[in-house]
Amino acid sequence: MSTSPGWYLRRLSRMGPREVGGRVGDAVRRRHWRSARPATPAVSGARFTAVLPAGALDAVPPDAAKRLVAEADRLMAGHVAYFGVVRDDLTDPDWWYDPRTGRRAPWGYAFDVPYRNEDAVGDIKQIWEPSRHQYLTQLATAYALTGDERYAERVAAHLRSWWTANPPLRGVHWISGIELGIRLLSWVWIRRLLDGWPGAAGLFEDNPVAHEQIWHHQRWLAAFPSRGTSANNHVIAEAAGQAAAACAFGWFPDSARWRDEALRSLARHLRANTFPSGLNRELATEYHGLVLELGLAAVAEADAAGVPVPAPVRPVLLRMTDALAAVVDNRLRPPRQGDADDGHGLVLDGAGTDRWGSLLATGEAVFGRLAWWPGVTGTDVRTPLLAALVRPYARAAGTARAVARPTARPDHFADAGMTLLRGPAEIWCRCDGGPHGFLGIAAHAHADALSVEVRHDGVDVLADPGTFCYHGQPEWRRYFRSTLGHNTLQLDDADQSVSGGPFLWTRHARSRVLVAEPSGADGGTARWCAEHDGYRGSVHRRRVELTAARRELRVVDEVRGPSRTARLAFHLGPAITADLAGNRAVLTWARDGEDRSAVLDLPGELCWRAHRGATDPPLGWYSPGFGRKEPATTLVGTGFTDSAREFTTVLRFGS
Repeated sequence: MSTSPGWYLRRLSRMGPREVGGRVGDAVRRRHWRSARPATPAVSGARFTAVLPAGALDAVPPDAAKRLVAEADRLMAGHVAYFGVVRDDLTDPDWWYDPRTGRRAPWGYAFDVPYRNEDAVGDIKQIWEPSRHQYLTQLATAYALTGDERYAERVAAHLRSWWTANPPLRGVHWISGIELGIRLLSWVWIRRLLDGWPGAAGLFEDNPVAHEQIWHHQRWLAAFPSRGTSANNHVIAEAAGQAAAACAFGWFPDSARWRDEALRSLARHLRANTFPSGLNRELATEYHGLVLELGLAAVAEADAAGVPVPAPVRPVLLRMTDALAAVVDNRLRPPRQGDADDGHGLVLDGAGTDRWGSLLATGEAVFGRLAWWPGVTGTDVRTPLLAALVRPYARAAGTARAVARPTARPDHFADAGMTLLRGPAEIWCRCDGGPHGFLGIAAHAHADALSVEVRHDGVDVLADPGTFCYHGQPEWRRYFRSTLGHNTLQLDDADQSVSGGPFLWTRHARSRVLVAEPSGADGGTARWCAEHDGYRGSVHRRRVELTAARRELRVVDEVRGPSRTARLAFHLGPAITADLAGNRAVLTWARDGEDRSAVLDLPGELCWRAHRGATDPPLGWYSPGFGRKEPATTLVGTGFTDSAREFTTVLRFGS
């Protein structure tokens, strides 16, 4: 998929003068760097002191270590899967090869590579992912836990291979700051975990090639920070990677300046990216997880180096952790909202480790758990290692600056427009009445105003279908972020917000929550009501009520304005079987070997059809992870609106 000149003009229209000026400066600098690549400053007497404290590895739970070593052995055999593509070539990777399309990215000056054009480059996510070197942090962890030098030797061989194949400013791996930032963070942990291996110093401190790579990565990040409408999770990754490298590899004349500027940037952008309630402003849950991971990793490096962390950083990370604890369901699954690309900040664990449980466990170790937090029974490697480096919050922040934490589990986040209704038998319902994404382009937002997401004991019943892809498959990108792709009402076959490209919205639906009474677990009725103005000339209002005593969820849609065509969609989770007869659907599924059921009574004013796995156009799909999709049933009712008509949907769960 190429990027048209029109896309750039639309993107430019969302920028302010300061951002435009910054991007002009970036363009001038890129032209200058093409012919003026400086020499790396000479390094002598380099030492690595950011090692793990004694006993840190002993705190890793045996089952977590076992999972990690099993994953490392798969990697040693060359086996890995990225975004649904299974590959067996990781023993000697081609760093520029995309196994999904079979293409290799072209060689050349980094900023000339058309990385958004899949026909010319391939699937850029498939190419970039191995070069985040997070599989190498897994191998390095296996060495640290076992002492088996095979893992360390493989890490060293792959780093040397990558450094040779990707000299500074050449090729696709020098294009995007988020990639450079995450890669630096991986290198810091690789060096830490290889401490004790006889070849560690020769790979890093005593290696001029490593010096050149580390220095050029940091010079790049200092020169080309994400700015303005791009200052989302990318700028957090850039600041975290820069801070980590400058703390751990402080070998260069600019290291102290880079470190201090990166920590100030981290503090500024963490606050800008986070609502006061603690939820991420992108309203894309996986990016909440990514930003939290990156922030914790950056704090770990500063604490390990004895460098003061700017005052706002820890309170923001604390609020993010409490917010995550508040929004997860009983199986520790957070909402599926907005874009998700399976991105991680720091990977030290094997397959089967729960990401969200791991983050909450780390939060408990660093900040302390609250009485209302859900219990975490799983184990992980990352938590004890991060906790060994991070100073406990109370001691680091001081009681005078401590954040007032919620005394009971929050269910309504007014600034983010998210309300959670909870009922018996672990009924969990997310109602969306929040802003349409973050910043002018709302890059990772979906057109999902007033959508609902419903689970029963952790099983998706009314599901958010997910993301599936970013580049290269525009019809699928449009579908998974469309209004029809969510559990809400579509008018005149249009999205509520207007898309100007795969990461650009040129007009945003404005939503407001009118009622938020998220109670009802005691047998009462929880209520929520919101409206949005995304359809010009009409206002869509939705009321949701959860009556605990009847295990009943009622959704009422009304449209104020002229008569228009309407499509009301309900996307069922992949585990749900639906038997649709007229306007009633009987839903069945199994959980832990037990049969479950519900009845969905749909508005009789609409004509209902079930869709599953349609491709022309796409309809009836669920994406369990980036690059993966599977058929799932979607129920779509079609008809017309008028100001006197309401559409009432009732979901009743079996006992």
